[in-house]
Amino acid sequence: MYTLDTNTIIYYSKDDSNVEIFLENIFSQNIPIYISVITEIELLGFSNLTDQDIEWFENFLKTLTIIPVESRIARIAGMLRRKYRVKTMDSVIASTALITGTTLVTRNINDFKKIPGLLLKKI
Repeated sequence: MYTLDTNTIIYYSKDDSNVEIFLENIFSQNIPIYISVITEIELLGFSNLTDQDIEWFENFLKTLTIIPVESRIARIAGMLRRKYRVKTMDSVIASTALITGTTLVTRNINDFKKIPGLLLKKI
């Protein structure tokens, strides 16, 4: 099971071959894929999105399980932010992966590598 960082979805939308191969393999095996609601905000919050981009993201998001920020995730994210000096958005994404017991798929390993117990997959 996997949690996708925002950059993974962005690279997938840009037809990055490494991400395509990895995600298509997961999809073919029907493995659960999660994202934090923070990723949803980040994806749909870019100011230069076209209508086509928005439609692509909206359709892709329908294939995932979106995890809301609830108190348990917020408390873990707060601890990660405080203890490991992780950015707020990244701390929520990391705590989502920790709570769901999934591997976080990201291109930005350095943003997360200091968090103990967090499984990472670089794409």
